[in-house]
Amino acid sequence: MLLNLNIIDLAVVKSLDLNLEKGMSVLTGETGAGKSILLTALGLALGDRADSDYVRPDCKRAEINLEFDLSDAPQAQQWLRENELDTDQQCLIRRIVNSDGRSKAYINNRPVTLQSLQELSEKLVEIHGQHAHLTLLNNDEQRRLLDAYAKNQPLLDGVNACYRQWHHANKELASLIKSSTDQTEREELLRYQIEELQQLDLANFSYDDISEQHSKLANLGQILSTGQTQVDMLYENDRQSVNQMLNHSLSELSHIAQFAPELNEICTMLSEAQIQVEEASLQLRRFLESQEADPQLLEALENQIGIIQSLSRKHHVTPDDLPELVSKLELELDGLVHSSERIDTLTTNVAHLLTQYHQLAGQLSEQRSLGAKKLQQQISTMIKELGMPQGEFLVDISKFETDTPKLNGNDKIEFLVSANPGLPAKSLAKVASGGELSRISLAIQVITSNDKTTPTMIFDEVDSGIGGGIAEIVGKKLRDLSHNRQVMCVTHLPQVASQAHHHLYVEKNNQTDITSSNVRLLEMEERVEEIARMLGGVNITANTLAHAEEMLTTGNHN
Repeated sequence: MLLNLNIIDLAVVKSLDLNLEKGMSVLTGETGAGKSILLTALGLALGDRADSDYVRPDCKRAEINLEFDLSDAPQAQQWLRENELDTDQQCLIRRIVNSDGRSKAYINNRPVTLQSLQELSEKLVEIHGQHAHLTLLNNDEQRRLLDAYAKNQPLLDGVNACYRQWHHANKELASLIKSSTDQTEREELLRYQIEELQQLDLANFSYDDISEQHSKLANLGQILSTGQTQVDMLYENDRQSVNQMLNHSLSELSHIAQFAPELNEICTMLSEAQIQVEEASLQLRRFLESQEADPQLLEALENQIGIIQSLSRKHHVTPDDLPELVSKLELELDGLVHSSERIDTLTTNVAHLLTQYHQLAGQLSEQRSLGAKKLQQQISTMIKELGMPQGEFLVDISKFETDTPKLNGNDKIEFLVSANPGLPAKSLAKVASGGELSRISLAIQVITSNDKTTPTMIFDEVDSGIGGGIAEIVGKKLRDLSHNRQVMCVTHLPQVASQAHHHLYVEKNNQTDITSSNVRLLEMEERVEEIARMLGGVNITANTLAHAEEMLTTGNHN
């Protein structure tokens, strides 16, 4: 349950530290006092989208802190353990909203994503807003409420998992069947392209090697001419070769080295250079002697390069990518060849999934029918208590006209109501007035909440459009709901407020330039005065006070 709510610089709240108790707590106050900001704070702390407008004027940031006791929230404990965020039996949630609109969230003082915060919040608090009766008109919401009441979630998950598998397999099957119509043409084209590419001997293919070999043969004349000239200059010309000049220099320097020993090292270097020149000349001569013109090979290489470049342009790839292209084409061809086998496999799989889906969907329909009978009986009983003595609530379950699988099963679910005897039941949107819809919505929320494990439930003016004795019954129902959980209710009705175990009062302070709101827990005498205010308006008489005290006494003995 929620133990503490702490707010700093959020809208009209400058600072608030509120301790909360078990049972039913009501929140009242004059219109505009700031009751809604408490629910806004709770919503932000539990993962609602942040906005810079929430930050109090002239402040850098707003901060909301929640403290929970997890002894009555086993699902939240498990989630915290699984996400390695658990600390004993308590849980601290912190949300900071900066003036630039950015926000941060923390669970047990560790930063978390907004998605993680929302996942945990679902297991701690359930908020029923004042417009809940409007969402009740949506068929998806009606389906969700019935499934939640009937505890259908495990079976519903199975149905949806099977649907997604069927949908994926069926989509692939349809695509293969469609493409199989022009499969033969594509197979022929692929076979031709692969054969055309394989003439390049792609297993030993290297475009760089082929280009290098072609370049060498194409320029062989220049290679031989230049090479022979350099052999002559380096060694074979007796009068002007590099070798002859080195020999002459070495002879002259060796003669004078006897007078200058420092020249011996230079002579050694020249001797080594002479040996290197001789070796280079010999290797160059051997290279030139090994070269042989091959016009036929040159022509073959030119043809091969032409084919390679042509195929590269044709397939919009570089020459070096041609081997990879062949692999891709072979893979596609293999897929086409085996697509008939894949079609057979998918056809069998789709049929199996279809059978499995209808089996699970049938079980889901049965559970929905059983749950619908109990739900409509309980809600019919409650709406009679809530001022619709002739009212009958029905849950209509029908099948979709097609057998094609759908998400959430093959059932159309619609909530119907008959407000008067003899009249056929019609959809909520067509029959119920605003006040009747609020009562039906409240009945559904109370009935479907009995089996929920959420430890804290918050009702925001869900009793609007209700008054008199009906309001007292609503208060009793909310108090009954709080026997095994924490219930908080924002209300304008004294009949509801008098049923609460605890009464919180919201008041506005206009003494400073910036309006602020505060919340405090009322003692018994103050509760009498607040109930009297809610009953009597401006002038509170002794009779009003006596009535208020009687309502509180009666309510706290229920």
